[in-house]
Amino acid sequence: MTVLHLADETEAADLAAFLSRLLHYDRGAAVRLQAAGTALAVFGRPPSFEVLVVRTVRLAKPYENGLDVTLDGTVSAGEFLESLDERAATAAVPAAVTGPPWAGVLPPRGGWRPEPGLPAPDVLRTTVAEAVVEFRSRTEELAPERRTRAELDRIGRDIWSREIGQTRLPVRAVHAAQSLGFLRPGTGAADTGLFSSGAWLRLRTPYGSVAVRRTGLGTLGISVR
Repeated sequence: MTVLHLADETEAADLAAFLSRLLHYDRGAAVRLQAAGTALAVFGRPPSFEVLVVRTVRLAKPYENGLDVTLDGTVSAGEFLESLDERAATAAVPAAVTGPPWAGVLPPRGGWRPEPGLPAPDVLRTTVAEAVVEFRSRTEELAPERRTRAELDRIGRDIWSREIGQTRLPVRAVHAAQSLGFLRPGTGAADTGLFSSGAWLRLRTPYGSVAVRRTGLGTLGISVR
């Protein structure tokens, strides 16, 4: 069994919190793990947000039991969380599972360029709060016979697909960043950034990133691995 040695207890606790949040939105969530050297990237896709989220974890040393080059596989998020020992700062890699379609199409590793116009983190958090209030208000105004899943989804798409200023970043990406613990209070403007590569946009914070494709699948910026 492959054992990952995380840098410290804080890294282990942050990884556990991230996995727990993913499982809150999808009890059967899978995550794709990619590691090389002393960095582990954990990819997930909470279904409520329609974005990819990435948490990078520092490792104290690459691997145990002879695996010393790279790690790349899709596993159960629940099993990975169960294997995590926060005090020992270790995690065993569960057996691979058949990954969902998104796990085969990841954002590119390189070619990211800074994009201008991203508001400060406090403005982003205010935007999300206002969107949540609007969603609740509009759904509560619906007559009982109109409060269908299709109508709720329509309202949600209208609100969460709006773009942040002139950035082309949808509000749902910022909502995902806040809900997954990436956009924490105290995060400054210098700590966040917006980047693009091909058809992808990526919101980066010190605690993780959210990636979203701007125009369907497309042919640019797609990395199938």
